[in-house]
Amino acid sequence: MKIAVLGATGQTGQQLVSQALQHGHIVTAIVRNPGKLTITHDNLKVVEGSIFSEESLKPHFKDQDAVMSCLGFPPAPLVGVTGYTESMTATLNAMREVRVNRIVTMTSWYTEPNSGANCSFFIRYMLLPMIRSVLTNMYAMEQLLKETDDIEWTVVRPPGLQNTPVTEKEYLTHEGYYVPDENDVPVGQAVSRADVARFMLSVLSSNSWIKKAVAIITK
Repeated sequence: MKIAVLGATGQTGQQLVSQALQHGHIVTAIVRNPGKLTITHDNLKVVEGSIFSEESLKPHFKDQDAVMSCLGFPPAPLVGVTGYTESMTATLNAMREVRVNRIVTMTSWYTEPNSGANCSFFIRYMLLPMIRSVLTNMYAMEQLLKETDDIEWTVVRPPGLQNTPVTEKEYLTHEGYYVPDENDVPVGQAVSRADVARFMLSVLSSNSWIKKAVAIITK
């Protein structure tokens, strides 16, 4: 497939690009600073573009089979985060213009404000308040996608991200804001970035999660 990747210089994005190339896909990485992406491959094209500009994205989306986004923005408790909704609005508009209708994007567990009610004390009262500005804008982006009928979207929601190698572990999935414990056995709160990338790529060859948001973790 021909895949345009946003957020390719991030830690998860680099995993996604590497694995996509290993699978034989042709990748266009749209980045702000091409020098930050150190991966080289015959099937990789690195281009400069603005994730907030429909006009900037359109030429790079043309003739692609899918857009994949691993974009991330830092917390901004005082002013709020707007990057997820602003970039997705530009992305969807550009996709419509050049008739690309498949996007897979990454958010997080607990984007919905009340979904962390059953978390551990640390996560509920320490971690989630620290990143709430990020989760709030992720949630707004998810709502934007849920109102989008003309594009086949999938939202992948991982928990905490770890820089560990890719595995062959099975996934636990849940069409909700986190993966619940299985038979009273805790499922954990972290996953390898490489395994998130592996799942995102698997979504491209399946109709299971079209127009759905899925929380994931490895077994």
